[in-house]
Amino acid sequence: MEYIIEADNIKCGGCASAIQDALGKLNGVQAVSVDIESGRVTVMADDGLHGMLVETLKASGYPEK
Repeated sequence: MEYIIEADNIKCGGCASAIQDALGKLNGVQAVSVDIESGRVTVMADDGLHGMLVETLKASGYPEK
């Protein structure tokens, strides 16, 4: 399933790398891509993971808009 999450505080490639690392460690996540300009995080993952993805982003300093 594809999840698209709009997140705050994404400013640079370092932010994108931190997000990819944090979300990539979660069970059920296959791929993570980050669009820095739009603040959009796209995640390919198992069904039912939206809440965990949003919480992980928030804990990493990138809360959902």
